[in-house]
Amino acid sequence: MKTFDQLAVIGLREWINLPDLGMIGLRAKIDTGASTSTLHASDIQPFERDGAEWVRFTAHLGTLVQRPHRCEAPVVTIKTIKSSNGQAQSRYVIRCLLAMGDRGWPVEFTLACRKHMRYRVLLGSKALVDGQLVVNPALTYVQDKPLLRKPSGAQ
Repeated sequence: MKTFDQLAVIGLREWINLPDLGMIGLRAKIDTGASTSTLHASDIQPFERDGAEWVRFTAHLGTLVQRPHRCEAPVVTIKTIKSSNGQAQSRYVIRCLLAMGDRGWPVEFTLACRKHMRYRVLLGSKALVDGQLVVNPALTYVQDKPLLRKPSGAQ
């Protein structure tokens, strides 16, 4: 069996921060079957800033009690995503810093309503590849809770 020392091990669920959006202490579910990561968002409103397309949306912090958190981010693109039930949906894509443990790297997130889902954040395979992570599905919350500030080595 081959091993790869440069890859960090994570479990099926991990604590993350999205410091560019001011979001701290989010529980994320790892979804190796999804290519793109997804962030729960509502009240999504596109707007223009300095000639560039941006999006304003409400994210939701907390697990039992949801606290609305207003965010703004530049739009990377609009992507058509096919959900697990086969329905296609156009979604805004943003890029922001993801902090996990003592590491951080930029990740693209599609914005979608996940209000009926247990986890408001899904981390897809592209985020795992970019973060040089491997998943042990028998584990959860392997990494320490991320630092509140931008971690060292953040891009």
